Amino acid sequence: MLSLISFLAVLSILVLVHEAGHFLTAKRLGVRVNKFSFGFGPKLFSVKRGDTEYIISAIPLGGYVKMAGDEPWEKLTGGKQEFLSRSIGDRFKIIFAGPLLNYLLAFIIFSVIFMFGSPTMTTEIGGLMKDYPAARQGLAVGDKITAVDGKNVKYWDDMTLAIRKHDESPMIFTIVRGGKTIDKEITPTVRKTKDIFGAQVSIALIGVTPSQKIENVKYGFIQSIYMGGKKLLQLTAVTYKALWSIIAGRLSVKESLTGPIGIFVVTGQAAKMGLIYILHLMGILSASLAIFNILPLPILDGGHILFLGLEKLRGKPLSLKAQEAIANVGVTLLIMLTIFIFYSDIVKFGVVDKALKIFKH
Repeated sequence: MLSLISFLAVLSILVLVHEAGHFLTAKRLGVRVNKFSFGFGPKLFSVKRGDTEYIISAIPLGGYVKMAGDEPWEKLTGGKQEFLSRSIGDRFKIIFAGPLLNYLLAFIIFSVIFMFGSPTMTTEIGGLMKDYPAARQGLAVGDKITAVDGKNVKYWDDMTLAIRKHDESPMIFTIVRGGKTIDKEITPTVRKTKDIFGAQVSIALIGVTPSQKIENVKYGFIQSIYMGGKKLLQLTAVTYKALWSIIAGRLSVKESLTGPIGIFVVTGQAAKMGLIYILHLMGILSASLAIFNILPLPILDGGHILFLGLEKLRGKPLSLKAQEAIANVGVTLLIMLTIFIFYSDIVKFGVVDKALKIFKH
């Protein structure tokens, strides 16, 4: 139940923020909004305020904003209240506002997390890997690494970054054990592996794993904003690089992408860990929604922006027939991808096995 509530809460916020971007910008520019719906499918509840009907629909996996004159086959009067009667610049603002608000939400969430405390692993050793240098050179569980080659390290990521960039030459590790400071000389083992993008890389390892000791690292207001922006830009770069790796065939679509089932599982796990973790997940999902939505693919916001670009270049929009053909191809590909991701999630997360266990009991 906690997983379901958390999943619906997170998804609802992300969808409402996205659609609110389109809605508020359209209203500000004077375009009439006929419908604002949370969810798809049959209408469960609606209320009309002014020109707009606000709807809650049966399937809470998205939403939509229906503006006056936003379909090319509609009969247009040329009035300013119609979407397609507005300038390319105005239409771009309305379309782009959805992903933009999701992106801004991610930035705000990350900044708030850094301000109130970002859970970060310390450099305390929780485990030693057999036949690796750390175990052979006498490091022990409970040791806390405070410096690598004279450079102070406070958190696990800082330490691993300092090690992985090294070669097979000896390194000096400063550790604290039982209140005493000790220096240990350790020669790392270099292994060839694949990074998260599927490219082959060489990394240095000493064979240690972290303990469960976590510190909440807090920053000041200005520093939190800087850290939030930095994290968002890093996430954006990683996402687009991963997408390129999928296109290039270095990454598996099956292993790299997840759908509603995967999000449901991960959201439930985050909810059990605490509010800060579910906020972090929400920030990642909000940024991902913005990033994917801006891709130049039919039926996505990025696809509509691509059509606007073509209209600008040609001096007129694509023909209705061409738009319909492109949209049909886009919908078909999206349905195929959705089915594939659903199937992958079912296999990956063992949905069938879990369901059978429930029925057996």
